[in-house]
Amino acid sequence: MINLNDSYAGYSPEYKFLIGEVIEHKKYHYRGLIVEIDKHCKAAENWYQSNQTQPEKEQPWYHVLVDGNHNVTYVAESNLESDKLGHPVVHPMLNLFFYGIDEENNRYLRNKVPFNPGKPPDAPPPPPPFEPPSSEI
Repeated sequence: MINLNDSYAGYSPEYKFLIGEVIEHKKYHYRGLIVEIDKHCKAAENWYQSNQTQPEKEQPWYHVLVDGNHNVTYVAESNLESDKLGHPVVHPMLNLFFYGIDEENNRYLRNKVPFNPGKPPDAPPPPPPFEPPSSEI
């Protein structure tokens, strides 16, 4: 399958982490949840120059909902590692972009609400798909 939309880039083998995965920042040690992925740094040059770590631009960059906080960060892959705690993520926008958890794979399930850091969505996320209780099947 050919992927022409960067918003689904999180499912490619060229990325170390996936959308819905919980990570930890190697230097600043905050935990977070990956909500979107860019193939390379798409931030403005002045933002990049103000970034204290200035990692390589030509690597995947992740939009991350910071656990226990209202912040959303933009982080280079080289600054991230997999979360070791396994605790749930707490963020006010979690339910806007995710509709559940795949406990078997320890990943949050992303809905189709577009992530645009410059313009939050106008509408709440759609409800998760209806699944009848097993007794109704």
